[in-house]
Amino acid sequence: MAIFKYKAINSEGQRIEGSQSADSESQIREMLLSNQYYPLSIEKENSKSKKSFSFNSKVKLKDIAVFCRQFYVMLDSGLSIGKALNILIEQCEKPKLREALIGVNGELKRGETLASSMRKRKDVFPNLLTSMIDAGERSGNLDIILKRMADYYEKETKIRGKIKSAMIYPIVLGVVAIIAITFILTFVMPTFVQMFEENNVDLPMSTKMVLGTSKMLGKYGIIIFLILVTAIILLGKYLKSEEGQYKLSSINLKIPVIKKLTQKIIVSRFTRTMGIVSSSGMSLVTSIEIVASVVGNKIAEKELLKVKEKVLKGEGLGDSIMNIKIFPPMLASMVKIGEEAGSLDSILDKTADFYDDELEREIKTATALIEPSMIVLMGIIIGFLLISILTPMFKMYNSIS
Repeated sequence: MAIFKYKAINSEGQRIEGSQSADSESQIREMLLSNQYYPLSIEKENSKSKKSFSFNSKVKLKDIAVFCRQFYVMLDSGLSIGKALNILIEQCEKPKLREALIGVNGELKRGETLASSMRKRKDVFPNLLTSMIDAGERSGNLDIILKRMADYYEKETKIRGKIKSAMIYPIVLGVVAIIAITFILTFVMPTFVQMFEENNVDLPMSTKMVLGTSKMLGKYGIIIFLILVTAIILLGKYLKSEEGQYKLSSINLKIPVIKKLTQKIIVSRFTRTMGIVSSSGMSLVTSIEIVASVVGNKIAEKELLKVKEKVLKGEGLGDSIMNIKIFPPMLASMVKIGEEAGSLDSILDKTADFYDDELEREIKTATALIEPSMIVLMGIIIGFLLISILTPMFKMYNSIS
């Protein structure tokens, strides 16, 4: 037998923690569940390897997609919300999500609505999801709403995955290039510096620049490294601020290759999100506010909030987005057709599928352009270093001959 440490919570939100001897982790889990406690973490005492999840593990978009899909399947099978939540709590492997669901379940028993309970946990459940669940509860179509949200988050997860995959190779290549160049300047160049100085070789300007950089790295390398690390940390904090996000959004809409990709992402998110909120019965103004918060670009968000003001004055959505430069003219035309036909949600869904395909093509195009560009740039830099070393070596060899 071994001793296990555990943390658990009940439906009232009360937490307990302690230790218990048992043959396995499953015995501790069964003991807690039999006493109406839901385990948050269980780990073997004095074990170096912790449980595969930690209490503060972040809830990812993929987890929300799985939650929506499983919740929909259970409700569609005829289970009540309470029973479905109990099953989800037992199966959930994310402690943070599990704790949130336990809290929601407890509040449901006290008479609160599902949406209001989830809205209190904004760090777990996105605003779009809680707004849609609220609409689903009001209309009695919660299962259908959950199915649509599962589809939505699965598509969003897929798109994010493709964008990340497209970025991985250039980032890895860039890191390798920086390491290679730093190695050459720090460890290889000092050998040549001594040789050139002993033979009084007349060095070209390019070689002097490289040798100067090499000496500076050798003398102040640690200081330069610390400055760079500090600068990266400060830049990261700045980019998380409102001003930093706005600046980054502006830059992303100016760089040629990234501009097209960013526009496609914004349009894809706008059409897909607008399509799903339009079908829920929310007012157009509320729908625009929600969509503005999920487009992922501060410039686009600002433009959409202007659209909201126009709609409040009685203007149609299609006419309101006509002058937004980020959106293609075809989008405004499609929205106007949907408004006139009274089928805005279905038109937006079809338009979203079209722009999702456009986005996938743009990701492939961007990857095809960025990867060779990085290789060429890396080749130019390393080639410059080699020429800077070889040119004075040939001079030295000729003078000796």
